[in-house]
Amino acid sequence: MISTPTEIYSFSAPLLDGTDCPLASFAGHVLLIVNTASRCGFTGQYAGLESLYRQYKDRGLTVLGFPCNQFGAQEPGTSSEIGQFCQQNYGVTFPIFARIDVNGPTAHPLFHFLTSEKPGIFGTEAVKWNFTKFLINRQGHIAERFAPRIAPSEIAPAIEKLL
Repeated sequence: MISTPTEIYSFSAPLLDGTDCPLASFAGHVLLIVNTASRCGFTGQYAGLESLYRQYKDRGLTVLGFPCNQFGAQEPGTSSEIGQFCQQNYGVTFPIFARIDVNGPTAHPLFHFLTSEKPGIFGTEAVKWNFTKFLINRQGHIAERFAPRIAPSEIAPAIEKLL
């Protein structure tokens, strides 16, 4: 019998440098998991995500960025290029993972789990665009899902409740 995960700690993904990162290493943290892209109209949200991370990291928040090229080919770069872009343009210090798919048969299992556990508008399980955000509580369960148009600063009250 195959067990179905009930929290995110059973997943892992490679970081930009290729190192496998088990999400269990973030156990006990409040997490904000975001599918990102460097050439998107929402790319400026990197600044807001970094601001949230710096504001709340000492209280237990970790932002996790997952670059994705499935929406208008807006993340075509290599891991090195993605990392350089995030650092140079937005001073990103939170963990950025290697590029993944978030939808379809090649979707990373983490995003399959996130979207099936917390469907979007009208019950759709698909991620509709870059910068969809999933807020995870300290127990590894999905607390809320936020649409791309929701600015990181607007998520601060929900983060506060979980910290």
